[in-house]
Amino acid sequence: MTTDAPARPRWRPARAAVLLAVFVCAACGLVYELALVALGSYLIGDAVGQASIVLGVMVFAMGVGALVAKPLQSRAAAAFAAIELTLALLGGLSVLGLYAAFAWLDLYGPALVGTAFVLGLLIGAEIPLLMVLLQRIREQSAGSAVADLFAADYVGALLGGLAFPFLLMPVFGQLKGALVVGAVNAVAGLALVGTVFRADLGRRARLALGAGSVVVALGLGYAWVTAHDFEVTARQQLYRDPVVHAERSRYQEIVLTRSVREVGHADTDLRLFLNGDLQFSSIDEYRYHESLVHPAMNGPHGEVLVLGAGDGLALREILKYPDVRRVTLVDLDPAVVRLARTEPQLRELNHHSFADPRVRVLNLDAFGWLRTATDRFDVIVADLPDPDETATAKLYTVEFYALIRSALAPGGRLVVQAGSPYFAPRSYWSIEHSVREAGFATVPYHVDVPSFGDWGYVLAAPGATPPALALPADVPPLRFLTPSVLAAAATFPADRARLDVPASTLLQPRVLEYARTEWRGY
Repeated sequence: MTTDAPARPRWRPARAAVLLAVFVCAACGLVYELALVALGSYLIGDAVGQASIVLGVMVFAMGVGALVAKPLQSRAAAAFAAIELTLALLGGLSVLGLYAAFAWLDLYGPALVGTAFVLGLLIGAEIPLLMVLLQRIREQSAGSAVADLFAADYVGALLGGLAFPFLLMPVFGQLKGALVVGAVNAVAGLALVGTVFRADLGRRARLALGAGSVVVALGLGYAWVTAHDFEVTARQQLYRDPVVHAERSRYQEIVLTRSVREVGHADTDLRLFLNGDLQFSSIDEYRYHESLVHPAMNGPHGEVLVLGAGDGLALREILKYPDVRRVTLVDLDPAVVRLARTEPQLRELNHHSFADPRVRVLNLDAFGWLRTATDRFDVIVADLPDPDETATAKLYTVEFYALIRSALAPGGRLVVQAGSPYFAPRSYWSIEHSVREAGFATVPYHVDVPSFGDWGYVLAAPGATPPALALPADVPPLRFLTPSVLAAAATFPADRARLDVPASTLLQPRVLEYARTEWRGY
């Protein structure tokens, strides 16, 4: 008896091969999802929003892909191989393409949705085709086959979820990590079809898949070779001045630029950016840091705590007081502190502040560290990144300021950099309200920092009596801040008067939404 159907492969090793392919493909698919979320978090700063968009669009597209795969089941082996090659190429190049869309085209949002949809469509088509292939090896009940497939799929997703942050990102980075996963994806698909289901492929299908394999290999290989040059060129597109240092730490992208373009200034303008946000310009940073530090030093200041400020510039101002006994700096990212210790121009700018024996550095999360801190401080300086990301919004909440209050010594003061009362008034006044709700009496004030515009701070002390907004009697010589300038800083014009906005909390991080909407377009 003869039949036109291809002979079934030996079922035990063949079945194991199919489930292994499911395992690997699931791991690759989840890495693609995580890569899109991570890239959006770095570039846009909205981790929750980016995750919601990517996961929502991809899950929807996976459902569409499962339906689209129905007509392909008659040629399941060839269709599966073609889908894996396409997914490998598009998934592997997805980070590169989205970064290009962000840097050159300003089309990141539409590009993200389109990429997530296409990748989800292809991922969704995998399971129905793999189900057909599994049943071709050995027929089994639908429930048993589904259980086997989804078990391998979910375990593979676990592997991808762990591999992305702990292996791919640290070893290869985002761009090359996606290329590696694309290559693995292609090999897994071709290996399964080319061995177990080779008999299912006609001559045309073999030629087409061979040509497709060459295209994918060339595309991913060329992207691998040119990845560094592409990243340097794309990154430079985002900054007006030459990039002199760039690195991706575990927590953020750190970029230093340097130029001599400022009219009327002979000095080089050194600028630090974290995830694209300007942290300082060496032309006018003294205005920001003098205004941040010195009003809070009016009173006892033997023990000082600095939260954030890993660039060492706030430290420079604090260390100008000889009676400061110790400064504890808590900054999450050791890469920023390392740069401030080693980059020659930055070291010169911060007056080698990290070499001072009075300085103790802790590379820890400020929120977690404060929960267990036993030391008490005369002054606490909260010089933290703006609350425009989920990770930083918790550092501008009532709960966080309550932890700070418990770390203050009697008579201690807190100062918070609170953003711009001009460009982001709701954010600014929400921060001020959060400090008050944590049990502080507050004095809001603001100054002009040309690189930032109108910039605001909140000086606070526990209890009902606000601290005096004044310079210490032993204040060192300053370049910008004078008693009259500081007195004027407490006055807000009519178009920027206090707003009655609610405080921000861990469960309702209102400041995050305010920061996202108010800074849009700036």
